[in-house]
Amino acid sequence: MKHHTIGIIMNGVTGRMGTNQHLLRSIAAIIQQGGVKIGADEVIIPDPILVGRNANKLKQLCKLSGVQKMSTDLDEVLRDPNYSIYFDAQTTGRRADAVKAAIQAGKHIYCEKPVAVSTASALELYDLCTKAGLKNGVVQDKLWLPGILKLKRLIQQGFFGRILSVRGEFGYWVFEGDSIPAQRPSWNYRKEDDGGIIVDMLCHWRYVLDEVFGKVKAVSCLGATHIPQRVDENGQAYKCTADDAAYATFELENGVIAHFNSSWTVRVRRDDLLTLQVDGTKGSAVAGLRECYTQHYGNTPKPVWNPDIVQPIDFMGGWAKVPEQEIHDNAFKAQWELFLKHVVKDEPFPWNLKAGAKGVQLAEKGLESWAKRAWVDVPEL
Repeated sequence: MKHHTIGIIMNGVTGRMGTNQHLLRSIAAIIQQGGVKIGADEVIIPDPILVGRNANKLKQLCKLSGVQKMSTDLDEVLRDPNYSIYFDAQTTGRRADAVKAAIQAGKHIYCEKPVAVSTASALELYDLCTKAGLKNGVVQDKLWLPGILKLKRLIQQGFFGRILSVRGEFGYWVFEGDSIPAQRPSWNYRKEDDGGIIVDMLCHWRYVLDEVFGKVKAVSCLGATHIPQRVDENGQAYKCTADDAAYATFELENGVIAHFNSSWTVRVRRDDLLTLQVDGTKGSAVAGLRECYTQHYGNTPKPVWNPDIVQPIDFMGGWAKVPEQEIHDNAFKAQWELFLKHVVKDEPFPWNLKAGAKGVQLAEKGLESWAKRAWVDVPEL
């Protein structure tokens, strides 16, 4: 068996997402399964080193994950030729400088989104990688969610006919932190720390829309800061300066209209934390993170508006669950495996830093729309 051992610098994995999705459920899981098979007698074996500012947190992560190596000196690790990939899951404001340093050190780049605080900065990172001949990618995890994959299969099969609209509902109640601890970090709610749900979530909706339903042509977005004050990790009250809810409508090039409500101030009464309803001329579907339900034209009820009687139609009962036809791995792990194959075998990987820049662009256009209270075009990068 031929082994390709790939050194990976994992910077910023002490945060919730970095720890759970990228370290434990992706890289550690890949190591535990014996690597990524790329042939009958070839396998890629990740060799990670955990990098961060807090040595105690890193030691705990090493113990938790089984990873043996850690460092608080990023510059020293970047100089080590044994590591060919740099991964960044830091807060957004720290990302661009660290990625630039990794590019200068000749490392392939894989990072979380948003890839930078501005479109110009994100495109600069892509250009630097391209000029240096380095492979690069951005995390676009929702493309590998079972619910999204089921929607893609339905589209490929022509189930919807002509798609008319997409309605997305995302979010949950994030506790303020006074009586009940908050389940998201406080920087998310401070604009000066690059927080805000528009910056966070419109990056996701860009690749979901572009890849699944059609390229985004224009956006109309309204943000809001519904909760004016929260309590941070140290028990100190702070003013919320970033948006905690966004109400955005997107016009796609193929005529599809999409609307996404994104909120950290909403209580969930739907199938999942994220649900997408897709309506077409021949059928509709509602997908969550994992499940998907369909209603064909022939099974569509014919309601009559009459508020004076009890509704005789069981609207929830008229939907059929899409059966499990494939085995779905963790979405983050699935993309990690594709990126490792891209680095080792040069297999295609279209989700590069330019794709990440498109997400930043849509977030910027969403903020511009909110400020102008107007529709804003989204030009091709």
